[in-house]
Amino acid sequence: MSPSDEALPTNLATIRDDFLALGVPDRLQLLLEFSDSLPEVPEDRVDPEAWERVEECQSPVFITVDAQPHEVVVYATAPPESPTTRGFASILVQGLRGMTPEQVLAVPADFPLQLGLQNAVSMLRLRGMSGMLWRIKRQVEEATGQ
Repeated sequence: MSPSDEALPTNLATIRDDFLALGVPDRLQLLLEFSDSLPEVPEDRVDPEAWERVEECQSPVFITVDAQPHEVVVYATAPPESPTTRGFASILVQGLRGMTPEQVLAVPADFPLQLGLQNAVSMLRLRGMSGMLWRIKRQVEEATGQ
């Protein structure tokens, strides 16, 4: 077990393992399937002022979190015409669902690389996912004072 495994919560470890169980072309297909399952954001749940643009993404991606003491909920928007970016956002929204602030903050910064997509998408896109994760963690820190 590597140090990254110790900090990787079950939801994200399962997603990572699902990706790594596939060949590169099928990993890209799984990413596209995540794109189709990005949860809709309930209009009444998010303050429009709370959205933060993920500057590392070429596509207009916006992230916000609702960080309570016992649970973090991540919300993200990404355009349908940007399926790779939507897929990354969906992985984080779904993978971080139900975690405590401490668990979210413990997610390794290299999680996007752990998916084994380096040969399927550009490093620029992987940096975009890293930017999403970094912003989520920073928002959790700000909201919880950690």
